[in-house]
Amino acid sequence: MSDIEALKKELPPFEIFDLIPQYAQSGVIDPEKIDLLKWAGVYPQRPQEDGYLMMRVKVPTAELHADALRVVAGIAEDFGRGLLDVTDRQAFQFHWLRIGDIPEILDRLDTVGLHTRGACGDTVRAVIASPLAGLDAREVIDVRPIARAMEGTLSGNRDFEDLPRKFKISLTGTPELEGIHLINDIGFLAHRVGNEVGFDVWVGGGLGAVAHLARRLGVFIAPDEVVEVGRAITAAYRDHGYRVNRKKSRLKYLIKDLGPDAFRALVETQYLGRPLRDGPPAPVARFGGSDVLGVNPQKDGLNYVVLTTTVGRIDPEKARRLADLAERYGQGVVRTTAFQNMMIPHVKSEDVDALVAELQALDLAPKATLRGTTIACTGTQFCRLAQTETKARVAGMIDTLEPLHTDLDVPFVINLTGCSNACTRYQVADLGFMGALRGEEEVYNVHLAGSIGQAQRTGTKLKGIVPAERLTEYTDRVLTDFKANKAAGESFVEYADRLGHEHFTPDAVLGARPDRTEAELVTA
Repeated sequence: MSDIEALKKELPPFEIFDLIPQYAQSGVIDPEKIDLLKWAGVYPQRPQEDGYLMMRVKVPTAELHADALRVVAGIAEDFGRGLLDVTDRQAFQFHWLRIGDIPEILDRLDTVGLHTRGACGDTVRAVIASPLAGLDAREVIDVRPIARAMEGTLSGNRDFEDLPRKFKISLTGTPELEGIHLINDIGFLAHRVGNEVGFDVWVGGGLGAVAHLARRLGVFIAPDEVVEVGRAITAAYRDHGYRVNRKKSRLKYLIKDLGPDAFRALVETQYLGRPLRDGPPAPVARFGGSDVLGVNPQKDGLNYVVLTTTVGRIDPEKARRLADLAERYGQGVVRTTAFQNMMIPHVKSEDVDALVAELQALDLAPKATLRGTTIACTGTQFCRLAQTETKARVAGMIDTLEPLHTDLDVPFVINLTGCSNACTRYQVADLGFMGALRGEEEVYNVHLAGSIGQAQRTGTKLKGIVPAERLTEYTDRVLTDFKANKAAGESFVEYADRLGHEHFTPDAVLGARPDRTEAELVTA
């Protein structure tokens, strides 16, 4: 039994909330129980010996009121040195917190309906709900009521506070636009079979150092079965998931060993007590959701506007301005996306241009290419596991490359992470960069042409590495080659398959005579 497994048996993890006031008053966290702070959404940040903490905040159904965003901004300003991140699981993340700050932060969040219970730890994490829910005309069903019920039933539930590892759930009502289910432990995709609306169910997705895409259970379940089926699958994982080796404790390994058919039978016989109805697969999203950017029509005649952060970072003043814009041009709500972006829904057509202009003035423009489809993890700035710097490096790369590649006619996804743990899913990007060290030098491995869209695959790990100082140059050359030689509407996955992946190895791309060096790119 691992140390964390023993600790979870000694103290039920959600009881850490009862100890936080004691730790806050003394200013000292019991080192034997510090790992349980994850169940309250709290981690030590790098370097751990300095005593600073990071915190994740759930955003149920991916929607919050403008006043809640102002509270989040105030917390970042008052306790987090003005640093606020939007994560790729639709959450907010603070840094530079002290244990003495945590009780007041939790109280402030509670006043606006936000919380951190189960935001981290071996439990049901934030339930991903489609940010398009209730908006897009292509929607099959509004999943927000189901997501709220799922969050209330599973997330933070004492029955599921001690799972073998973390557990992630997603729901979408627009499967032809979103593919996030492929990398979640459970993914529910609404679609129609004849005149009936139901859900296709996928299980066992997860990335990390060893990536597995989810597999279909082969069922078609009614909307009123979703929470029950989700609970049954979670319980089956709790009881049958592996606990000896944490590297193999995710549901993906149980699915790999049992297969989806045997796992389905286990869930049906031991947890539901009835067979599930067979069903066909839901439609596939060509670009996995990365193409949902900019101004989009709603089914009620209004518009939702997806605005691009830069690798998820947004300072408190911009967050407050965004809250103001949501009230002025929308209905006072904002949403978060799984691509580190945000959204203002319910905008009248006659107000779109004015809103876009104000967003551009805040460097949150919705009319973007690479900025809207590039995500990066926390990196060595704060993460104890990261080996390379990420946020600032990628932000600089995007500032350089975005003006040079505004003519892309298809989405191009760049995901960069500072280690192998895939917090920003490098295995399912057009260009996925995984940080590593070569001696003292920061370098990046390249994973090419992965996709949570139509291709539904992990990328090819290329031979060779890209030195950190040549990351922008490498990316620019790949993009330039792609634009110059692709067919109209051809995706990068299709293009890479047509040319052969060896065409994009670091040696092949960087070994050629440079068209634009890194220094020239910066001044272009």
